[in-house]
Amino acid sequence: MTTPSTIETSALALPGVRHGFFTREGGVSSGLYASLNVGNGSRDDQRNVRENRERAATALGVARDALVTIYQVHSATAVTVAAPFEGTPPQADGMATSEPGLALGILTADCAPILFADPHAKVIGAAHAGWRGALNGVIEATVSAMETLGAKRAEIRAAVGPCIGPASYEVGPEFPAPFLALDGAAERFFRPAPRDRHYLFDLPGYVRHRLRALGLAAADIVALDTCADETRFFSYRRTTLRREPDYGRGLSAIALVD
Repeated sequence: MTTPSTIETSALALPGVRHGFFTREGGVSSGLYASLNVGNGSRDDQRNVRENRERAATALGVARDALVTIYQVHSATAVTVAAPFEGTPPQADGMATSEPGLALGILTADCAPILFADPHAKVIGAAHAGWRGALNGVIEATVSAMETLGAKRAEIRAAVGPCIGPASYEVGPEFPAPFLALDGAAERFFRPAPRDRHYLFDLPGYVRHRLRALGLAAADIVALDTCADETRFFSYRRTTLRREPDYGRGLSAIALVD
Protein backbone atom coordinates (compact mmCIF):
# COMPACT_ATOMS: atom_id res chain seq x y z
CA MET A 1 0.00 0.00 0.00
CA THR A 2 1.31 3.43 -0.93
CA THR A 3 1.74 5.73 2.06
CA PRO A 4 0.15 9.18 1.80
CA SER A 5 2.65 11.98 1.33
CA THR A 6 2.66 14.85 3.82
CA ILE A 7 4.36 18.19 4.24
CA GLU A 8 5.26 19.27 7.76
CA THR A 9 6.40 22.52 9.31
CA SER A 10 8.84 23.19 12.12
CA ALA A 11 6.28 25.43 13.85
CA LEU A 12 4.22 22.35 14.71
CA ALA A 13 7.05 19.87 15.29
CA LEU A 14 6.06 19.55 18.94
CA PRO A 15 6.08 16.76 21.54
CA GLY A 16 2.72 14.99 21.65
CA VAL A 17 1.51 16.60 18.42
CA ARG A 18 1.38 15.06 14.98
CA HIS A 19 0.39 17.01 11.90
CA GLY A 20 0.49 16.87 8.14
CA PHE A 21 -0.45 18.95 5.12
CA PHE A 22 -1.24 16.01 2.84
CA THR A 23 -0.51 16.12 -0.87
CA ARG A 24 -2.79 14.40 -3.36
CA GLU A 25 -0.40 11.44 -3.54
CA GLY A 26 -0.79 8.05 -1.86
CA GLY A 27 -4.50 7.34 -2.26
CA VAL A 28 -6.73 5.02 -4.27
CA SER A 29 -8.84 7.43 -6.33
CA SER A 30 -8.32 7.89 -10.06
CA GLY A 31 -8.96 10.35 -12.86
CA LEU A 32 -9.74 13.89 -11.71
CA TYR A 33 -9.54 12.64 -8.12
CA ALA A 34 -6.14 10.96 -8.31
CA SER A 35 -5.27 9.95 -5.79
CA LEU A 36 -5.75 11.00 -2.13
CA ASN A 37 -9.14 12.67 -2.53
CA VAL A 38 -10.81 13.00 0.89
CA GLY A 39 -13.81 15.06 -0.21
CA ASN A 40 -17.16 13.53 0.72
CA GLY A 41 -18.74 16.30 -1.35
CA SER A 42 -17.00 15.25 -4.54
CA ARG A 43 -18.46 12.87 -7.12
CA ASP A 44 -15.69 10.38 -6.49
CA ASP A 45 -16.59 6.82 -5.49
CA GLN A 46 -17.30 7.18 -1.77
CA ARG A 47 -15.58 3.87 -1.06
CA ASN A 48 -12.39 5.41 -2.37
CA VAL A 49 -12.92 8.54 -0.28
CA ARG A 50 -13.37 6.42 2.86
CA GLU A 51 -10.22 4.46 2.14
CA ASN A 52 -8.28 7.65 1.51
CA ARG A 53 -9.46 9.15 4.79
CA GLU A 54 -8.57 5.99 6.67
CA ARG A 55 -5.10 5.98 5.12
CA ALA A 56 -4.60 9.57 6.22
CA ALA A 57 -5.71 8.77 9.77
CA THR A 58 -3.27 5.88 9.92
CA ALA A 59 -0.47 8.12 8.67
CA LEU A 60 -1.22 10.50 11.55
CA GLY A 61 -1.06 7.66 14.07
CA VAL A 62 -4.74 7.69 15.06
CA ALA A 63 -7.50 5.12 14.65
CA ARG A 64 -8.89 4.80 11.12
CA ASP A 65 -12.24 6.26 12.24
CA ALA A 66 -10.74 9.09 14.33
CA LEU A 67 -10.33 11.69 11.57
CA VAL A 68 -12.91 14.44 12.21
CA THR A 69 -14.00 16.89 9.52
CA ILE A 70 -16.76 19.50 9.49
CA TYR A 71 -19.27 20.71 6.90
CA GLN A 72 -17.30 23.72 5.66
CA VAL A 73 -19.39 26.70 4.56
CA HIS A 74 -16.91 29.64 4.44
CA SER A 75 -18.18 30.88 7.80
CA ALA A 76 -16.55 32.40 10.86
CA THR A 77 -17.88 29.62 13.09
CA ALA A 78 -15.64 27.34 15.15
CA VAL A 79 -16.69 24.40 17.32
CA THR A 80 -15.08 22.30 20.03
CA VAL A 81 -14.89 18.57 19.40
CA ALA A 82 -14.81 15.77 21.97
CA ALA A 83 -15.49 12.73 19.75
CA PRO A 84 -16.13 11.84 16.11
CA PHE A 85 -19.44 13.25 14.90
CA GLU A 86 -22.42 10.95 14.48
CA GLY A 87 -24.39 11.65 11.32
CA THR A 88 -24.03 14.96 9.51
CA PRO A 89 -21.19 17.07 10.94
CA PRO A 90 -21.90 20.66 12.04
CA GLN A 91 -21.60 23.55 9.63
CA ALA A 92 -18.43 25.35 10.70
CA ASP A 93 -14.97 26.25 9.45
CA GLY A 94 -12.89 25.92 12.60
CA MET A 95 -12.41 23.25 15.27
CA ALA A 96 -10.60 22.76 18.56
CA THR A 97 -10.05 19.74 20.78
CA SER A 98 -8.11 18.57 23.81
CA GLU A 99 -8.88 14.88 23.18
CA PRO A 100 -5.84 12.68 22.49
CA GLY A 101 -6.19 10.35 19.52
CA LEU A 102 -8.61 12.61 17.65
CA ALA A 103 -7.41 14.15 14.38
CA LEU A 104 -8.91 17.45 13.23
CA GLY A 105 -9.02 17.62 9.44
CA ILE A 106 -9.56 20.53 7.06
CA LEU A 107 -10.44 19.97 3.39
CA THR A 108 -9.18 22.41 0.79
CA ALA A 109 -8.63 22.91 -2.93
CA ASP A 110 -7.05 26.41 -2.89
CA CYS A 111 -8.38 27.87 0.38
CA ALA A 112 -5.90 28.15 3.22
CA PRO A 113 -5.79 25.37 5.81
CA ILE A 114 -4.49 26.48 9.21
CA LEU A 115 -3.32 24.12 11.94
CA PHE A 116 -2.81 25.24 15.54
CA ALA A 117 -1.31 23.75 18.69
CA ASP A 118 -0.72 24.81 22.28
CA PRO A 119 1.70 22.08 23.41
CA HIS A 120 1.58 23.13 27.06
CA ALA A 121 -2.21 23.10 27.42
CA LYS A 122 -2.42 20.12 25.04
CA VAL A 123 -5.04 21.79 22.85
CA ILE A 124 -5.08 21.78 19.05
CA GLY A 125 -7.13 23.52 16.40
CA ALA A 126 -7.75 23.59 12.67
CA ALA A 127 -9.39 26.14 10.39
CA HIS A 128 -10.51 26.53 6.77
CA ALA A 129 -9.85 30.07 5.55
CA GLY A 130 -10.93 31.22 2.15
CA TRP A 131 -11.01 34.96 1.63
CA ARG A 132 -14.49 35.26 3.14
CA GLY A 133 -13.77 33.22 6.25
CA ALA A 134 -10.44 34.95 6.83
CA LEU A 135 -12.02 38.38 6.43
CA ASN A 136 -14.97 37.62 8.71
CA GLY A 137 -13.02 36.07 11.57
CA VAL A 138 -12.69 32.28 11.35
CA ILE A 139 -9.07 32.52 12.52
CA GLU A 140 -9.99 34.44 15.64
CA ALA A 141 -12.99 32.16 16.28
CA THR A 142 -10.79 29.07 16.15
CA VAL A 143 -8.29 30.56 18.61
CA SER A 144 -11.18 31.51 20.91
CA ALA A 145 -12.49 27.92 20.75
CA MET A 146 -9.03 26.70 21.76
CA GLU A 147 -9.01 29.14 24.67
CA THR A 148 -12.25 27.67 26.03
CA LEU A 149 -10.32 24.39 26.36
CA GLY A 150 -7.45 26.01 28.25
CA ALA A 151 -5.10 27.20 25.50
CA LYS A 152 -3.27 30.51 25.85
CA ARG A 153 -2.63 32.74 22.85
CA ALA A 154 0.97 33.37 23.77
CA GLU A 155 1.59 29.60 23.65
CA ILE A 156 -0.32 28.78 20.46
CA ARG A 157 1.72 27.94 17.38
CA ALA A 158 0.10 28.05 13.95
CA ALA A 159 0.96 27.15 10.37
CA VAL A 160 -0.76 28.08 7.12
CA GLY A 161 -0.64 25.17 4.71
CA PRO A 162 -0.43 25.05 0.91
CA CYS A 163 -3.09 27.19 -0.74
CA ILE A 164 -3.56 29.31 -3.82
CA GLY A 165 -0.58 31.65 -4.18
CA PRO A 166 -0.55 35.38 -4.92
CA ALA A 167 0.59 34.83 -8.52
CA SER A 168 -2.45 32.61 -9.20
CA TYR A 169 -5.25 34.31 -7.26
CA GLU A 170 -6.89 36.95 -9.42
CA VAL A 171 -9.90 38.68 -7.84
CA GLY A 172 -12.40 41.16 -9.23
CA PRO A 173 -13.08 44.89 -8.84
CA GLU A 174 -15.11 44.30 -5.65
CA PHE A 175 -11.74 43.80 -3.94
CA PRO A 176 -9.95 45.09 -1.90
CA ALA A 177 -12.65 47.40 -0.48
CA PRO A 178 -14.06 45.02 2.21
CA PHE A 179 -10.54 44.30 3.49
CA LEU A 180 -9.54 47.95 3.60
CA ALA A 181 -12.73 48.87 5.42
CA LEU A 182 -11.64 46.54 8.22
CA ASP A 183 -7.89 47.18 8.14
CA GLY A 184 -6.05 49.72 5.99
CA ALA A 185 -2.86 47.68 6.36
CA ALA A 186 -4.44 44.97 4.19
CA GLU A 187 -3.67 47.02 1.09
CA ARG A 188 -0.25 45.39 0.83
CA PHE A 189 -1.83 42.02 0.11
CA PHE A 190 -3.30 43.25 -3.19
CA ARG A 191 -1.49 44.26 -6.37
CA PRO A 192 -2.83 45.08 -9.83
CA ALA A 193 -3.52 42.12 -12.10
CA PRO A 194 -3.00 42.23 -15.87
CA ARG A 195 -6.76 42.66 -16.36
CA ASP A 196 -8.10 46.15 -15.74
CA ARG A 197 -9.66 46.67 -12.30
CA HIS A 198 -8.61 43.21 -11.14
CA TYR A 199 -6.12 42.34 -8.43
CA LEU A 200 -3.78 39.56 -7.38
CA PHE A 201 -4.52 38.65 -3.76
CA ASP A 202 -1.95 37.23 -1.34
CA LEU A 203 -4.24 34.93 0.66
CA PRO A 204 -1.52 33.18 2.71
CA GLY A 205 0.10 36.51 3.52
CA TYR A 206 -3.21 37.96 4.67
CA VAL A 207 -3.96 34.91 6.81
CA ARG A 208 -0.56 35.15 8.50
CA HIS A 209 -1.19 38.87 9.06
CA ARG A 210 -4.38 38.01 10.95
CA LEU A 211 -2.58 35.30 12.93
CA ARG A 212 0.23 37.62 13.94
CA ALA A 213 -2.25 40.24 15.14
CA LEU A 214 -3.40 37.71 17.77
CA GLY A 215 0.01 37.57 19.44
CA LEU A 216 0.59 33.87 18.91
CA ALA A 217 3.90 32.16 19.67
CA ALA A 218 4.48 31.41 15.97
CA ALA A 219 2.73 31.83 12.63
CA ASP A 220 4.39 29.97 9.78
CA ILE A 221 3.54 29.61 6.07
CA VAL A 222 4.13 26.60 3.85
CA ALA A 223 4.73 28.63 0.69
CA LEU A 224 3.36 26.26 -1.93
CA ASP A 225 0.80 27.28 -4.56
CA THR A 226 -1.95 24.67 -4.97
CA CYS A 227 -3.15 26.11 -8.27
CA ALA A 228 0.32 26.03 -9.84
CA ASP A 229 1.36 22.56 -8.61
CA GLU A 230 -0.92 19.99 -10.23
CA THR A 231 1.31 17.07 -9.29
CA ARG A 232 0.84 17.55 -5.57
CA PHE A 233 -2.37 19.49 -5.03
CA PHE A 234 -6.02 19.73 -6.01
CA SER A 235 -7.22 23.17 -7.12
CA TYR A 236 -10.69 24.58 -7.61
CA ARG A 237 -9.30 27.54 -9.59
CA ARG A 238 -7.36 25.28 -11.96
CA THR A 239 -10.43 23.08 -12.44
CA THR A 240 -12.58 26.13 -13.16
CA LEU A 241 -10.14 27.52 -15.72
CA ARG A 242 -10.10 24.15 -17.50
CA ARG A 243 -13.87 23.75 -17.21
CA GLU A 244 -13.50 20.31 -15.68
CA PRO A 245 -16.65 18.82 -14.12
CA ASP A 246 -15.29 18.28 -10.59
CA TYR A 247 -12.18 18.28 -8.44
CA GLY A 248 -10.66 16.47 -5.48
CA ARG A 249 -10.19 17.85 -1.99
CA GLY A 250 -6.92 17.78 -0.12
CA LEU A 251 -6.46 17.22 3.60
CA SER A 252 -4.60 19.05 6.35
CA ALA A 253 -4.83 17.51 9.81
CA ILE A 254 -3.45 17.62 13.33
CA ALA A 255 -3.75 15.27 16.30
CA LEU A 256 -2.67 14.92 19.91
CA VAL A 257 -0.87 11.64 20.36
CA ASP A 258 0.63 9.85 23.36
